[in-house]
Parts: sequence; C-alpha cells; structure tokens
Amino acid sequence: MSTSGARVVVAVLTYKRPQTLAALLPVLGAQCAEVPDSASVLVVDNDPAASARDLVSANGFAYEHEATPGISAARNRALEVALERGFDVLVFIDDDELPVPGWLSSLLTTWRSTGADGVVGQVESEFEGTLDPWIAAGGFFTRRRLPTGTPVTVAATNNLLLCLPAVAARGLRFDERLGLIGGEDTLFTRTLTGTGGTLVWCAEASVTDVVPAARMTRKFVVQRAFRYGATATRVEVALASGVAGRLVVRLRQTATAATRLAAGLARLALGTVTFSPGRRAAGVRNLARGCGLLSGLVGYVPSQYAR
Repeated sequence: MSTSGARVVVAVLTYKRPQTLAALLPVLGAQCAEVPDSASVLVVDNDPAASARDLVSANGFAYEHEATPGISAARNRALEVALERGFDVLVFIDDDELPVPGWLSSLLTTWRSTGADGVVGQVESEFEGTLDPWIAAGGFFTRRRLPTGTPVTVAATNNLLLCLPAVAARGLRFDERLGLIGGEDTLFTRTLTGTGGTLVWCAEASVTDVVPAARMTRKFVVQRAFRYGATATRVEVALASGVAGRLVVRLRQTATAATRLAAGLARLALGTVTFSPGRRAAGVRNLARGCGLLSGLVGYVPSQYAR
C-alpha cells in the first residue's frame, strides 16, 4: 500500500484508570495533530460499567465499550473498528504510559522508511518511589534496547504500530483464550512474523511506563517472572502444528525449563557464597521463569487480568 497520507488511529485500551488516561489523552491528541497524516484517537473501555465514557467524550475522542472481560477482547474491538472504518495504520499504547515528544511521528517515519508490517517502540520504566536494589540487581525490569530498523520476531502491544492491510490479509486476531492470562500479543506478533510479516524496532518512539508501588515488590516481580514462563509455554504450544509438533514443543520447553532451573540454582548458590545480591536475585528470576515454563505444560497460568 502507499504510505503517503495514511489514515492512522491510535488505540488506547483502558480499565478503571481515569487519572493516567486523563493525562495521556491530551498528549495523544497533540501528537496526532503534529503528523502529516489523518490521525485520530480511539479509546476502548473494558470496564463493564463504561466508567471512561464521560472522560473520553469530554476530550472529544472516539469511544468504544467492550464489556467482555480480557485484554484480547478489547484489542480485537480496536482492531475491528479500525478495519471497519478504513484505517491504514493502528497504533497501540497502554493507558498507564506517556509517549515522548515525536513518538507517533517516529513510528510512522520508521514504518515508511522500512516498509515493515509493524513497528515496535521502546519502553522506559519510571518508578513511583525507590526501587528495591535486589529487584534492580536481578534485572526484573530490564527491557531490550535495539537500534532503529532492527528486525524483531515478537513484540508486546503496549507500543506497537500495525499496518492494517498486512493484518487483514492474514486474518489475524488476538486469541481470546489468553485474554485473562496474557501472552496474546506474543502469539499475535509471532504469527505475523511466522507467516512472512516483518516487524522492526524504533528506538526514538519511546513511551514511559509508570510502575506503581504495588508492582515494585519482590513478590510481584517473582510472580510475574513465573507467569511469563507459563504464558511462553502456552504460546509455543499454540503455535505448534499437529500432535507431533506439540509433542516436540513440550519436550523442548521441558529442556529449556531444566536449563533455566539449573542456571538459577547455580546463580543462587554462587550469589550466596559470594554475598552477591545481584546473582541471588538473578537466580531467583531464573528459577521462577523455569517453574513457569513447566507450569504452562500442565495448563496452569496465573491470571494477569483477573477481575
């Protein structure tokens, strides 16, 4: 498709976060006005009570109510609306993030210059309070950093541009079986690239993720590492083809889990004898991820979006 004069929609999925949503919407409106394309904002409210309706209307943006619980249902609602209304580009951003100046322009510039089917933006963490040194040393909030234009095979949807014709041609949707546990974005983007689609990185299109104090505890980050492992296994099984393919995946995930558990125990032991909190924390993270990989094999994945 021609990338000049594209019709762009920025979709924000929200669930009972009026304060962060109120801070985000004017920023998005300003950035939409700065690009040479026809760009607008769409808010999909996943609260059954439609609590964000008045706030969105007061800011003059498009509003959709998706009462079905789960992140997949809300993402699919945004995707369906974007396709039905003839948009060329859909950009996802979370309701608790804030983009840097020029964020939307950078995503679109990278999309045009690379011809990719999707562009992945960078995410920076900002903490409400002082981060526990043990958590920092363990790399629990470490995020990948890549040069602009680097091809990637998987992406989260908290900062992601999608070329809608590429999505429509593949009939892609977010798997609603993963709506309450997460991993739907991993499965979606892995399917996109697995069917010949292209994703590239954009370092300039950064958003700030404000991490609340409730997510800055050791318990939370360890549980999240466990959940990441469990959802990773669920995604691998979902991508496998046939009984034989799923068996291979299960064997491979078992081997990967064993490797992570062994590495975690080794790091934990070394960190204990050397009095290194970083090694101990990294060991715990590896152990949690390995246990999660095994948990996913038996079908248990903790709910990330439980109501």
